[in-house]
Amino acid sequence: MTNMGKILLIEDDPLMMRLYKKVFERNGFEVEIAERGPEGLAKAESSKPDLILLDIMMPEMDGFEVLKRLKENPSTHDVKVIALTNLAGEEDAKKAIELGAVRYIIKSEHDPEEVVKSSKEVLGKDLGGEQAPDSNE
Repeated sequence: MTNMGKILLIEDDPLMMRLYKKVFERNGFEVEIAERGPEGLAKAESSKPDLILLDIMMPEMDGFEVLKRLKENPSTHDVKVIALTNLAGEEDAKKAIELGAVRYIIKSEHDPEEVVKSSKEVLGKDLGGEQAPDSNE
């Protein structure tokens, strides 16, 4: 299977982390894990991922702060970020997009395979012969 790219998953829930890691690896992605915001920022800089899946509700430093810092840092500024959260509020989604997230996905409304599909679209990966659209929002 071809390498679909490198994903950095910043997620504090061990169950969700294992689930997403497994599904993304099965789909040909290389997956790096960070359990906390500061660790995620360091790994984003050192591992140069193609895409970051960022949980919003985390202890220590929430996903909004992580996103803000990623976009302020010249070496991580261009990395695409998908906010992956259980926060279903419209204000939260708006805030994440304003801070630079390319998508806002509510975990409870999308299964992991749908998150993989959305990630491939964001990365512009070939989805079975069709070129992925730039945005379907």
